[in-house]
Amino acid sequence: MDHSSAEESDISDSDIVEYKEMTCARLRAGKMKVKYGEKTFRCPFCPGKKKQDYNLKDLLQHATGMGAAPKREAKVKATHLGLAMYLEKDLASSLGKPLEIVAYKPKIPKNEEEKFVWPWMGIVVNLPSELKFEEFSRESEDRLRAQFSRFRPLQVTILANVKDQTLCAIIKFAKHWSGFNDASSFEKHFKVEKYGKVDWSKRNCRKDDLYGWLARFDDYNSPGPIGEHLRNNGVLRSVGDLEREGLQETDRRVSCYARQIEETNKQMRELELKNNQNAMKLERMMEEKDRLVEEHNKKILKMQNAACQSSRKIIGENLRLHEELENRRKEIERRCKQLEDLATKSNIDGAKLEAAKEKNAKENGLLNLATQKQKEADKELLQLVQKQKEETDAALKKLTDLEMQLASKHKLELEIEQLRGKLEVMKHMGAEEDTKLKELDKLRETLEEKDAEMEDIDSLNQTLIIKERRTNDELEDAKKELISGLQKMSGARSVIGVKRMGELDQKAFLAACKEKTAKDDGKKLALLCSKWDGEIKQPGWHPFKIINVDGQAKEIIQEDDEKLQALKAELGEKAHDVVVKALLEMNEYNPSGRYPLPELWNFNDDQKASMGEVAAYLVKQWKTHKKKRTYA
Repeated sequence: MDHSSAEESDISDSDIVEYKEMTCARLRAGKMKVKYGEKTFRCPFCPGKKKQDYNLKDLLQHATGMGAAPKREAKVKATHLGLAMYLEKDLASSLGKPLEIVAYKPKIPKNEEEKFVWPWMGIVVNLPSELKFEEFSRESEDRLRAQFSRFRPLQVTILANVKDQTLCAIIKFAKHWSGFNDASSFEKHFKVEKYGKVDWSKRNCRKDDLYGWLARFDDYNSPGPIGEHLRNNGVLRSVGDLEREGLQETDRRVSCYARQIEETNKQMRELELKNNQNAMKLERMMEEKDRLVEEHNKKILKMQNAACQSSRKIIGENLRLHEELENRRKEIERRCKQLEDLATKSNIDGAKLEAAKEKNAKENGLLNLATQKQKEADKELLQLVQKQKEETDAALKKLTDLEMQLASKHKLELEIEQLRGKLEVMKHMGAEEDTKLKELDKLRETLEEKDAEMEDIDSLNQTLIIKERRTNDELEDAKKELISGLQKMSGARSVIGVKRMGELDQKAFLAACKEKTAKDDGKKLALLCSKWDGEIKQPGWHPFKIINVDGQAKEIIQEDDEKLQALKAELGEKAHDVVVKALLEMNEYNPSGRYPLPELWNFNDDQKASMGEVAAYLVKQWKTHKKKRTYA
């Protein structure tokens, strides 16, 4: 077989799939031999093993097991996975029989329906008579347990039969299958030595040694201390029952684990979806940022081009003006020279010549001054252009820095979201990435600091609530004292006093009733007043209905109430309004107790008086009385 240098080198875990396909292709091409007979096969990748020949199913089992072994090298796993693929897809299809990896099933004993005592218990009889003393019972049980220690008993209990003065022991084993194996070995030990239950039942059995067996149905139902102990400490079960219970428990656990795996997969899919959504949002943000940056750059370039064109135009105009000034100056110098020549030749009047020279000199000075101003303007223009260029470069640099900061911020936000997603995934998958977890720990510490601040705020809020409750209690006590004092000192003309809320205003009610009844019928008026005062206090009469006002429930008087309609028809609307007012006060202040409650009241404004108003009124009254006593 030919092997290239690339194939001989080690591969990584990420290359297993590719190398598996390559190995399967080489096996299909016949470059490696697997089949050595009609039903004989060999693994081409394990030539040094003792077992060389396999049948097809065993070779598939070998290849699958080697491919799934976690401690094997990547190349070994890849080659054996390729062999398993070749056996399943090519050789199995050619033979026409599908290959299956046989799952392990525990062997069930033949006597699976035979009833045993569970938890598994063994019986030992014919114990020495010296073990019957009570003071040695604990020591005897420990000694007997040590004697059968190779069968791993959990507990040994010595029993005494009062009738025949014999001793026996019950040996308890573990509940699971290993306990059943220990109990079976215990019984087999006595059977081999001819000291089993059958041997004990014989009449000519030897009475000088121990007999033992595994407790069964007949022992459980037998009379005497053995049967009583077995019935009190165990139940009858068959191996088949326990096997079925074990399978049911296994199925229940498998279904539970399957549900947990499904929930975990669902959570992972949700996290992956959320991560993809965040990635898409970030990608759209980056695209939008790139578009804005591109538009901004185009505007900047357009402004730069316009500024350059304007600068070139201004500089060209300045150069043209400078050239014109220079030509004018040269023309004036030429004329001065001509005048000098003419003065020399024609003896012109000196005064006129001097005047012309002064005029030309003045014009020349003005031209020089204009030239100087033009140079200064050119210099300022160049400085302005340079300053504009520097400001443009600074703005571009600042824009670039801002773009870099924005990109860093978006990148950091993406990393935070990815790390949070990975943290959630790692919580379910059990993975550990120390470096990124440190960053997440910092974020978690920040969140914990915020939680601590929130706890402090909650604690302060609780303290303020407690203080508010204490203040309210103190105000309530002060209010009670004010009510008590005002009830004693208030008169008929008091501005501030105490009003009993929910009590019928007898004065107003009587005045309303006199309009509908005889004024001199005082007894009838008193009875009417007492009647309606009692009706207001009746718990069963609740003439209110609930309406919705601005999203809040509010109780109002039910105008179609029979009693109120009868009251309005009999005594008039004013009497009806007095009763309705008392009902509203009762419903507001004491709807459950249905008796009047005292309240501080401003009789001038006909409204509830505040503590400040009451205090100011009392101080004013005190000062008034003090002045009266002083004058007296």
